[in-house]
Amino acid sequence: MKTVRVELAERSYDIVIAAGSRARVGELCRGLGLGSRCLVVTDETVGPLYGRPVVEGLRAAGFAVESVAIAAGEQAKNLATVERLYDDMLQGGLDRKSFVLALGGGVVGDVAGFAAATYMRGIAVVQVPTTVVAQVDSSIGGKTGVNLAQGKNLVGAFHQPRLVVIDPETLYTLEERDLRAGFAEIVKHGVIRDAVHFAWLEAHVAAFMGLDSPTLEEAIAESCRIKAAVVALDERESGLRAILNFGHTVGHALETLTDYGAFRHGEAIAIGMACAVELSVAVNNAPAGDAKRVVALLERAGLPTAFSGIETRAILEQVRRDKKVEEQRLRMVLLDRIGKVSVAPDVAENALAAAINARRLREAGPGGPRAVPEGRPPAAPEEQP
Repeated sequence: MKTVRVELAERSYDIVIAAGSRARVGELCRGLGLGSRCLVVTDETVGPLYGRPVVEGLRAAGFAVESVAIAAGEQAKNLATVERLYDDMLQGGLDRKSFVLALGGGVVGDVAGFAAATYMRGIAVVQVPTTVVAQVDSSIGGKTGVNLAQGKNLVGAFHQPRLVVIDPETLYTLEERDLRAGFAEIVKHGVIRDAVHFAWLEAHVAAFMGLDSPTLEEAIAESCRIKAAVVALDERESGLRAILNFGHTVGHALETLTDYGAFRHGEAIAIGMACAVELSVAVNNAPAGDAKRVVALLERAGLPTAFSGIETRAILEQVRRDKKVEEQRLRMVLLDRIGKVSVAPDVAENALAAAINARRLREAGPGGPRAVPEGRPPAAPEEQP
């Protein structure tokens, strides 16, 4: 078992990473001083797989538990779903000492977390993420929220969990595409903060995609450590935490423009990172070799680094509505070198347009941008660091 501490004074909490820990959730919650009533929020995919051991464990630990399954997928990440959860909380008798447990991927965690943050002005939430993206990113740091028709995550609140329980065994039931998509967020953490971890990922990408248990646990724990350190220094994204948005400006635009149907979140972020390193070489003097390493690692994991069918003009229009635009100026996280990034406060739109155009499939050729390949990608033999 590995434990990562998120240090936030009185809001500090542990991230517990251990195979089989889904069955220990009740035991782990028992020492937190939570109220006796709990609503487990899951989705229609995860609930049948992992709902029973979590609910039974909570009941064995003395909690009165109700559960609800929302629709699976980004389409459920809206205010209508949150309103339904409020009704479920009231019917379940949840009061200000009760808690919500989010069992699922990023959508479940964001929606359940936001409902907890706003029900009776805020009740506790425990995160039990079951996808790679949720385990290394969205379950950590307290960002909760929902989408509006105009864009992603435009309504939300910061609401730190009391505990995060990560069971790498839940990844065994993921589709290969979802496993690859989650790897994008792990790559992001290495790019922004830890060159040694990035090199380790280059050497272990095949083992990760092969679901090697020690590799999964190590990759997840290290990613959690990186994100926890950033969150501890900047809980509410007033400065440093913005680096976690690397690749997300273009990535979120792609998700919104395709109505969350064409890309998994990590796939869109992979394309966004490919655009970001193109831009970084052009305007931030980032080493071209480092940019190529980032793209190469994404491609070895079977992730897309290019797109088609969406006009650059439409992407730019969507980017203008992004939360990261301030006073009509586009702030973007750019690569300095692997392991270090910085926030550019005013990116020229024509420079971003050029970077986006460089990742369009119409320009693909030998050594050029790649789309999502079919099936599990061939990975190069691992190199020992």
